[in-house]
Amino acid sequence: MINITLPDGSIRTFGEAVTVHGVAASIGAGLAKAALAGRVDGELVDTSYLIEKDAALAIVTDKDADGVDVIRHSTAHLLAYAVKTLYPDAQVTIGPVIDNGFYYDFAYKRPFTPDDLVAIEAKMIELAKKDEPVTREIWDRDEAVAFFKSQGEDYKAEIISSIPAGEKISLYREGEFIDLCRGPHVPSTGKLKVFKLMKLAGAYWRGDSNNEMLQRIYGTAWAKKEDQAAYLNMLEEAEKRDHRKLGKQLDLFHMQEEAPGLVFWHPKGWTIWQEVEQYMRAVYRNNGYQEVKGPQILDCNLWKKTGHWDNYKDNMFFTESESREYALKPMNCPGHVQIYNTGLHSYRDLPLRYGEFGQCHRNETSGALHGIMRVRGFTQDDGHIFCTEDQIQVEVAQFHTLANKVYSEFGFTDVAVKLALRPDNRIGSDEAWDKTENAMREAIRASGVEWEELPGEGAFYGPKIEYHLKDSIGRSWQCGTMQVDAFMPERLGATYIDENDQRKTPIMLHRAIVGSLERFIGILIENHAGAMPTWLSPVQVVICNISQSQAEYVAQVAQELQKQGLRVQTDLRNEKITYKIREHSLQKTPYILVVGDKERDSNSVAVRARGNVDLGVVALDAFIDKISTEVKERQ
Repeated sequence: MINITLPDGSIRTFGEAVTVHGVAASIGAGLAKAALAGRVDGELVDTSYLIEKDAALAIVTDKDADGVDVIRHSTAHLLAYAVKTLYPDAQVTIGPVIDNGFYYDFAYKRPFTPDDLVAIEAKMIELAKKDEPVTREIWDRDEAVAFFKSQGEDYKAEIISSIPAGEKISLYREGEFIDLCRGPHVPSTGKLKVFKLMKLAGAYWRGDSNNEMLQRIYGTAWAKKEDQAAYLNMLEEAEKRDHRKLGKQLDLFHMQEEAPGLVFWHPKGWTIWQEVEQYMRAVYRNNGYQEVKGPQILDCNLWKKTGHWDNYKDNMFFTESESREYALKPMNCPGHVQIYNTGLHSYRDLPLRYGEFGQCHRNETSGALHGIMRVRGFTQDDGHIFCTEDQIQVEVAQFHTLANKVYSEFGFTDVAVKLALRPDNRIGSDEAWDKTENAMREAIRASGVEWEELPGEGAFYGPKIEYHLKDSIGRSWQCGTMQVDAFMPERLGATYIDENDQRKTPIMLHRAIVGSLERFIGILIENHAGAMPTWLSPVQVVICNISQSQAEYVAQVAQELQKQGLRVQTDLRNEKITYKIREHSLQKTPYILVVGDKERDSNSVAVRARGNVDLGVVALDAFIDKISTEVKERQ
């Protein structure tokens, strides 16, 4: 007898081995039809998987995240099936699931075109409608290598050849197409109903620029048409909000080939930068941080001591002087330890909090660069807290509260917390990692929030809490971090005197709230579609005259607003007022003030708020009170 335990705790008993589909059918015909896969004792498997002993089982449908991933994985195979049907000479390579979709890389004698994508998608629809079974086959490795070589699939043969000899491998067949894959996949192609091919791109074989260039086809796939429609609408909206386009349109910044991955800030963009930096500087000052500043380059011997040389040197820039090799700092933490080490510290001094707007450089690959979101030179609102083990929980909880306050004032109220755990490439013992990871869990738990764990995604020196912000169109951005580090202070000789007059190594907490200021400003631009909140807007008020007879009054109004610390621009051009309003509206100015003889004579202004909202004629003093309050309270 085989006992199958379902998620609700109920148990179904079978007299012999049973497939996942068989269990679903025993529950109901509707569930059997909806089943896409199963999770047996935590492992995701096909519906054809045979359960031969007692097990826990969850039936996976398109209502589950796992189910949507299975749909996307199977749609990638459907894409390859369609390509091979239309272009038999094309070679298939790999086709994984990615966020919101999938891709597949191909080798073909000519570049694919947008017209090819249309034809491929039409063929995918045709193949899906045939509702062909998707079946799993187990092959001997060498047999599979020989088969794919005979089919002219050299890339697939190379992949299989890298699998240890003697191992069995799984292939999936649908119609005339067969592909290497671990699975699982949908039971039949008819389950694939909602998908769309998105774009073409180039990709090196195995991600190595020394290898040949392949052609990558990206696609998206969903369980429901309305989900795909919402996603495509989000992409359309994201295109309008692209910070690179808005940066040019609003004259905020530019980038050029002579400085790849580095930003040229224009006056308006630098104004936004300064507002963010000065805001964060006040956060430092009001929460017990002492601001410091470390050097840009440090001797490579220091980076070897910290572990960066072994774990991070491929991402670092180097320079040399007088036969000594130096590295531009990719992060600020080693410099802060040097500042800490210049004094003798007691346990009574801890926690000791340092903050720095530290400029860092990282040698990102050119393909990874993306506007000001992913750059080679950036500035962090970087802070480091030296504390005892007993203080970790309190410091992390306080940071959590502070970070969420900052995010809300920038307009982000939907914040997800994630805990990134030990990576494969790390320093320190498993025992030490157990201790720090558990300390982080307890700190998050004490903050009263739910969190998601990310195995393998921690820093090489310690686990980290990540703060993911959801923007106005539903995209998630990872910004702030809090990381526990017991290793760097020890490696660099940091100590404090405890209550028993013994030297101990402090814990070092690495923390940032906005992270890279460049990236955060890019996020702000896209979140607000360039229409920055009044307190962040480079120009907060534009004053336009109707005729030259109001020029002197325009200057007086500008002076009164500037006395309140407001950023003001005047427009006295001999142009129609409708033209001026339109031009400044396109610049997303929060307030446009129009003055004619009536406003001049009554010491008032006609106010147009962003979005073409006519607020009518308002006394100048009343408008100053309104906008000053708006800026002060960061509305």
